[in-house]
Amino acid sequence: MIAWIDIIASLDDGSVGAALPTLCDRPGFSNVVIDSRLAQRGDLFVALPGEHTDGHHFVGDALQRGARGAIVRRDWAATHLRDLPQEVAIVADRDSLALVHPDQPVVFAVGDPLTTLQRLSARHRQRMPARVIGITGSVGKTSTKEVTAALLRQRLTTLASGKSYNNEIGVPLTLLQLDARYQAAVIEMGTYGPGDIALLCRLAQPHYGIVTNVGVSHLDRMKTQEVIAQAKGELVEALPSDGAAILNLDDPRVRGMAARTQARVFFYGLDPAADLWADAIENRGLQGIAFTVHYRGEQRRLSTSLLGRHAVYIALPAIATALLFGLDWEAIAAGLHDAGITPRIKVVRGHNGATLLDDTYNAAPASCKAALEVLASVPGRRTAVFGAMAELGPVEESGHREVGAAAAGLVDRLVVIGPKARWIGEAALEAAHPPEVLFVQSNAEAAAALRPQLGPEDVVLVKGARVARTEEVVAALRADEGTE
Repeated sequence: MIAWIDIIASLDDGSVGAALPTLCDRPGFSNVVIDSRLAQRGDLFVALPGEHTDGHHFVGDALQRGARGAIVRRDWAATHLRDLPQEVAIVADRDSLALVHPDQPVVFAVGDPLTTLQRLSARHRQRMPARVIGITGSVGKTSTKEVTAALLRQRLTTLASGKSYNNEIGVPLTLLQLDARYQAAVIEMGTYGPGDIALLCRLAQPHYGIVTNVGVSHLDRMKTQEVIAQAKGELVEALPSDGAAILNLDDPRVRGMAARTQARVFFYGLDPAADLWADAIENRGLQGIAFTVHYRGEQRRLSTSLLGRHAVYIALPAIATALLFGLDWEAIAAGLHDAGITPRIKVVRGHNGATLLDDTYNAAPASCKAALEVLASVPGRRTAVFGAMAELGPVEESGHREVGAAAAGLVDRLVVIGPKARWIGEAALEAAHPPEVLFVQSNAEAAAALRPQLGPEDVVLVKGARVARTEEVVAALRADEGTE
């Protein structure tokens, strides 16, 4: 429930004192939405500009669906309120409240609805008892978020941010879902540059922070890995002295963040110098991995359905968080097999009995090499289909070639789509033992070339950046429904 007092305090003048008596008997808002199609009775709709349209066009739709209020730009309210399908009260400051009938829909007029949404989420979070775990990193933060939440849910009522809810809009919307039931909240934090994560931390006030790694994603914007490390490290700088920074000891740039926090530092990795470390990693192909963890003189054999040896770097920070929350090993072992954990690589039935490994969510050199490792663990004739990687900036060519060199020793056949992915194929052909390489210009051409050749012995990995839309290749190579 979103309290009126928090909304009024989030308006542009930020004061609530004189409004307190007016607010005492008003029912709060059930939920906060930014898509009018999701609005239900009692909700608060926030009108935000989008990539393709503006939420202000849908204020009337949200109110008709039952929303009790909306946050809009002040200039829009001045000219468009008369166009709404029902009479509303307008609140621009605390003094406007006296004019609002308790059952009347309310439009809050502000300078910037996004800033108001962020202020509201911070105030709401302050009143909630949950301890927040912030997670950032170049690769693996979404999977780490899911596994951390799965482990904590074995013993604690836990909220986790939704897919892609890791920015200046998604994090506030997640925080506004908190209520007094929640004991923990796992919040993914992304960044486009310095200052972004610092802002998210001011809203979420994390007690724990996980940094997975510092890679080359976003080099087109941040130019160097040092700048990326500076941006990711804003999470550990925001932690309180009684919190904990959970850091990957094996990544030197993450390890160096220990000097930037007043919180306790908890290292994880494969190095026995870490507080929590793993060895004896067993790759079980499509059945996941098993590994032995060491902590305070104890060792435990654990397993998970996550695919690939690299998945140990997803499991370890989640286990570290669970240990810091006081969970026992039984809960941790159960959490690693929780149904809520979805492997990033999806196993899909392909045409003519082939097996497809769908890893089309995104791509960076590290994640491409990790996906190739998974492919190499599966018996059969191995094919990798790569679209372009994005946001690599100065390492665009070398990053693609790095993947090609890795593929050469692991696959039987390589299909590369478009001019950037061509570097992958060229590097593979330059290797000592090159695979068969097919250069194509489109997803449709790749699928058309592969589909007639597929059989039960084929295992096909498909991967690319979001802009490459390689999910189109997966769709074209899937088994026909009802006929295979």
